[in-house]
Amino acid sequence: MAEKARQHYLFVTYPVQSHINPTLHLAKHLASTTGAAVTFSTAVSAHRRMVSSFPNADQEFNNGLITYLPFSDGNDEGFKRDNMDLKEHISDFRKNGQRNVSTIVGDLAAAGRPVTCIVYTLLLNWVPDVAGEHGIPSVLYWIQPATVFAIYHHFFHGFESIVRSHEPSFTVYFPELQPLQIRDLPSYVNVPVNDTDSFNATILNSFRELFELLDREQEAKVKPRVLMYTFEAWETEALASVTDIEIIPVGQWPNNTGYLFKEDEKKYMEWLDTKVEGSVVYISFGSLSVMKKEQKEEMVRGLKESKRSFLWVVRKDNREEGEGVVEIEEGEDGMVVEWCDQVRVLAHSAVGCFVTHCGWNSTLESLVCGVPMVAVPQWSDQCTNAKLVESLWGCGVRGEVDGNGVLQGGELVRCLELVMGEGEKGVEIRNKAKNWRDKALEAVSEGGSSDVNLKAFVDKFR
Repeated sequence: MAEKARQHYLFVTYPVQSHINPTLHLAKHLASTTGAAVTFSTAVSAHRRMVSSFPNADQEFNNGLITYLPFSDGNDEGFKRDNMDLKEHISDFRKNGQRNVSTIVGDLAAAGRPVTCIVYTLLLNWVPDVAGEHGIPSVLYWIQPATVFAIYHHFFHGFESIVRSHEPSFTVYFPELQPLQIRDLPSYVNVPVNDTDSFNATILNSFRELFELLDREQEAKVKPRVLMYTFEAWETEALASVTDIEIIPVGQWPNNTGYLFKEDEKKYMEWLDTKVEGSVVYISFGSLSVMKKEQKEEMVRGLKESKRSFLWVVRKDNREEGEGVVEIEEGEDGMVVEWCDQVRVLAHSAVGCFVTHCGWNSTLESLVCGVPMVAVPQWSDQCTNAKLVESLWGCGVRGEVDGNGVLQGGELVRCLELVMGEGEKGVEIRNKAKNWRDKALEAVSEGGSSDVNLKAFVDKFR
């Protein structure tokens, strides 16, 4: 195929690990399976961390499969969440990002590599304006489950007053979805009506603007297309819940999960090799969530009482004095690491349970590896993901926290025994986890739903 006729996709994503991981997974898969040219762009601060964290950086960033072109968001040294005015940050990010991504698109065209489609993720509602400026299409890549997409869609189209006027225990019946209590919904929809300036209100407004963008496409008599990081067989009802948008599930088999973090040098995989199949508890609360001192203390107490081997990820920024230092006893039955290749860990036969915050990346990775979960959700989509794990997929349990949001040690012991024990419920949970893993394997194989959907999407641009 002549170079000038080759499709060229520009992927643009927000500079945090939970956004970069799924976006880069899809970008790499699209490049390797369709022959299209792919350029990946995130903010300079995240790009620098990616380069420094990869063990084989030269090979990764010069492999010819993907071109990496970072953009400046005006804060190339990165930002500290503790000192950040989110509204100001999003405003500056929009102004600088829009200008500099537009420059990248123009420079690529001038170099004879014109972009034919821009794929963008959450918190980047200005990207369609860049695409429109250059006369090229843009497509949203939704990096949360289809259920969460459907909830937001219906919230902004008739359900907002219902959700805002009831208590957390009230049950909402969205079209095609299982009944959900308000406590199961994304945390941002519970913002008080008079709150316009908080972190949650700012994020909710970003989602509102995003769905208004999709509405405007429909007003222009164009059916919006949304790529979705999920598997068709996992969320059949949710995919049918929104009928006025073309939702394209393109879930991929995840790979390296350390794009912004260096792996701990401890030989954790060799340590896992010494353990009996299904005997190890893996604990991680992701790349953003911070575990407070009391929660770490209760986690230590529960692990001791359970008498189970554990591999626990405690990020360096979560060990500092400000968050409370807790001594975690390591040895033959326990190892603590600052970061690890999560997919490799979850795929190891020794791992029998994942205690997780239920971010979507972690939830999906656990499910595609067939590992049951103990869910300890904190914010954003995590409560909805935990509900899916426990009620829709039946591959885990949600731990009940106390009034301070802490999972007590005794509750952890109960959950671990339920998931990993020899009781009938534990066997059922483990069997269901393996069943959903098999459905994901079918989807990513040649001729599977994700494979067919992605190729069909690309064909529409040929």
